[in-house]
Parts: sequence; structure tokens; C-alpha cells
Amino acid sequence: MIKKILVPIDGSKTAQKALEYAVDLAKQTGAPIVLLSVIDKSPFYGEPIIPSKSTPTHLQENLEDYLMQTAEAYVSKAEKICKSKGVESRKIVKAGHPVEEIIKTAGALKVDLIVLGSHGKSALKAALLGSVAIGVMHTEKKIPVLVVRR
Repeated sequence: MIKKILVPIDGSKTAQKALEYAVDLAKQTGAPIVLLSVIDKSPFYGEPIIPSKSTPTHLQENLEDYLMQTAEAYVSKAEKICKSKGVESRKIVKAGHPVEEIIKTAGALKVDLIVLGSHGKSALKAALLGSVAIGVMHTEKKIPVLVVRR
């Protein structure tokens, strides 16, 4: 039985589609949804700065702070969607490697299902650029993973 669903949110259309599936499933099962956004820290070197005209506050910001605000906006939007559909949700924002953080969070919160979107990269692109969906599917051995394609 599904008692808790984890939905990684990255602001993409495929994540939105995965959320829609998860919300429908949550309504059928009565399960709450955990909304997780992970800021991928692996490509950062040093302290990159975002120009003030590109930030919501119009102040010069550290890139990680900017990404944290963006991730928070993604999960807040998803939380509003859940609420409008009558589905209980909780939001979490973390920084780290997305695959590792998704799996750690799923285990720590004892979720019964991970629902995530896939951008549909070819095997070559996924190998070169990385694929969170593929990483979660091949690393997570105990929790079922539902992959929603675009």
C-alpha cells in the first residue's frame, strides 16, 4: 500500500507532469506527497555571482542563494497545486547531488513510492550528461520508482 509519495521537483515540464500523476495517485490512496527540490552543487567552482538585473530582489547574489530561492519557488508552486487538489504535502529543499539526495530523503522519510519525470535523453546523452531518473532507478533497490515521460 502506498502511504507516502516522494516527488522530486526541478521546475521542468516533466517534473510538472510527474507531480500531476503523483497528485492523482495520492487522491486515490490518501497518501501525502513529499516535494523535494535538490540544488545540484557538483558544477559549482568558487563563488559565482548572479547580476542584480537577473535576480528577483534586483540585488547581486551568490549563485547558490539564487538557486535556493528558485528551488523554494518550485516546491512552493507544487505545494499550491497539491493544496488546490486536496492533497497533503510537505516541501523540502536540499543541496547536493540530486540522485544521492533523492535516495537519502526517500529512505529517511520511509516513502513507499518515488514519482519523477524523465526528460527522455538518449542513452548516450544520459551517459555523458547524467540522468537523475536513470540514476535513481539504478541505485534505489527497495523503493519502487515511477518514471513519467514527457
